[in-house]
Amino acid sequence: MEVAAREPVSAQARANMISQTAPKLRVGIIGAGEVAQVCHLPVLALLDHLFTTTVICDISQKNASHCSTKFHIPVATTSPNDVFQSPEVDVIFVLTSDEFHEAYAIAALENGKHVMVEKPLTLSTPSAQRIAAAETKANGPRVFVGYMRRYATSFTETFKREVATIPRILYARSRDFSGPNAKFVDESGTFQVKNTDIPEEAGKIRVQRLDALYAEVFPDESKPLTAEHIKYCRFLGSLGSHDISLMREVLGFPESIGGVSVNEPFYSAILDYRNQNGNRERFSVTYESGIDAVPDFDAHLAVYGEKKRVMIKYDSPYVKGLPIKVFVQELNEHGEMQSREILHSYEDAYTAELKELYECLVNGRTIKTTVQDAMQDLQIYDGMYKAWTRSRIELSNVNGTSKKTNGIGH
Repeated sequence: MEVAAREPVSAQARANMISQTAPKLRVGIIGAGEVAQVCHLPVLALLDHLFTTTVICDISQKNASHCSTKFHIPVATTSPNDVFQSPEVDVIFVLTSDEFHEAYAIAALENGKHVMVEKPLTLSTPSAQRIAAAETKANGPRVFVGYMRRYATSFTETFKREVATIPRILYARSRDFSGPNAKFVDESGTFQVKNTDIPEEAGKIRVQRLDALYAEVFPDESKPLTAEHIKYCRFLGSLGSHDISLMREVLGFPESIGGVSVNEPFYSAILDYRNQNGNRERFSVTYESGIDAVPDFDAHLAVYGEKKRVMIKYDSPYVKGLPIKVFVQELNEHGEMQSREILHSYEDAYTAELKELYECLVNGRTIKTTVQDAMQDLQIYDGMYKAWTRSRIELSNVNGTSKKTNGIGH
């Protein structure tokens, strides 16, 4: 009996078959700004066999209405309660500025909703602890923190596999010189809009929330805090959270902070580590990050062994389809240096992240980027703040001694 050849199944046909069997997660969005318009909403639309966005909220009615029209979202509102209390929402994406993450995440949990909160989870450890307590009390709804770089398959599959073959790490470097973000956004093809119909009262609430968080971040500092304190805190919460979190997953938690340099708009630190092997040899990690006007997105994590170097290099996430590559340099069996460039997938990190979110919330997979995981970043930031305070005190003492000596000399 002759069997007819099967026609190849297209990607769209596979998606249609999945959509007929898999339940869709209903998404409510709070925050219709840059990360929503450029990253999450386009990906949610492309993953419409897994997600359906039912309501979007923003402090700007024009922003909410724009996104509602563009992405075919039935409800646009300026009231977060419309999202928290909606029976048509399973998971709430908190995509607002940092100071609102805690309040909105807790409100979502209290209303029985799962939460996907963009990094940073929040800015202070006490704030993170309150979110953790709310998640425990909710007893079911879960929190997923959006560290998208840690879900890229070039990281989870390729980079971590190659690093695991280094018997002893001698040194590592984390660099993130991200360049002018506005240029990448403007040329992303997502055509973001920024409206200014924001109530004056909202600005006052924002300042109050930030001041309360800063007081928890810097409890031992004299008040008012300097602009330098505030910029350092906001920087680590924004760009720094990507790199510190990525570094933790590969290398673990640092043993100590050797020192920091705070020279806005660039920041650096030396972190002290031990190898995870039996001998526990020490090594250092250099963290360096900042934003300038050169349109080059130089974000990478490099790990150095005696005979092998491995680096993962990220491009701007605001331009979809730019590959995340892994580069390897090593001595081969002939004593020659050979180089490899490995591209695991063209799938962008936001798509990989939201597919993982679906697996965690629908199919019960363990969440990697939990509240407890994010707290470790805050602990490292706290160590960096303390190291900075020590260096400022030491510098002040040195300068004071110098002035006194100069005075005596004259």
